[in-house]
Amino acid sequence: MGSYLERILARHRQEAARDRRDPDELVAAARARAAAAASRGFTSALAAGPAGPRLIAEVKRRSPSKGDLAANLDPARLAAAYERGGAACLSVLTDAPHFGGSAADLAAARAATALPVLRKDFTLSANDVCDARLMGADAVLLIVAALDDAELRSLRELAASLDLAAIVEVHDEMEAGRALESGAEIIGVNQRDLRSFELDACRAARIATALPPSVKKVAESGITSHDDVLRLAGAGFDAVLVGESVVTSSDPAAAVRALLTGSAVPCG
Repeated sequence: MGSYLERILARHRQEAARDRRDPDELVAAARARAAAAASRGFTSALAAGPAGPRLIAEVKRRSPSKGDLAANLDPARLAAAYERGGAACLSVLTDAPHFGGSAADLAAARAATALPVLRKDFTLSANDVCDARLMGADAVLLIVAALDDAELRSLRELAASLDLAAIVEVHDEMEAGRALESGAEIIGVNQRDLRSFELDACRAARIATALPPSVKKVAESGITSHDDVLRLAGAGFDAVLVGESVVTSSDPAAAVRALLTGSAVPCG
């Protein structure tokens, strides 16, 4: 049957093959959008301050491995809670078949806050990058394992031309090298292997040693406590991306605050 990642990518590639829209027209529309409305500055929002790493809080309805997390969540209300808790950016899943997300979720979350927003999806084509800009995203995700070197560089450069930041996501040192070769300015280290969905809590710290100080570093997955955040800060990460532990909390604002400061999350 193949891995989780292979199955997800196969479906997205089928959808891309069925997409008959003219890429040149989409690029023109996305550039017009960029000229009319500047992005919110995703990269600058990740600059770590004296208080430590920034937090990217995720709007995520479900997971392929765990099923529903918050199927009936209100993306606007959740995003506003994240902002109150001290999140620096939002990440919004827009993949529908596997994560239950949508472009509408991204638009609602962004409209409810002043925070920059990452479109979290499986970006495989120029049309995907343009769609991100047109739906209001401030950043896109480029997964190294899903792209060849030419695709990775061209999509990153297209994103930059549309005033979109790009988190280039890696899972091992070889992928980190490919990300750097592509010119990545932000590298995300996903501690969850998207092929097996297994978690390695030491992956981010290990791979950080292969990344230069010049790139912004984001640790993703398996971050559930303030101690995790402190450990990753010590490994050189500028930001952490957190989904499940804040999405499933009864008080998302307090859950974000607890990750950043170590304060207790209220019961109930």
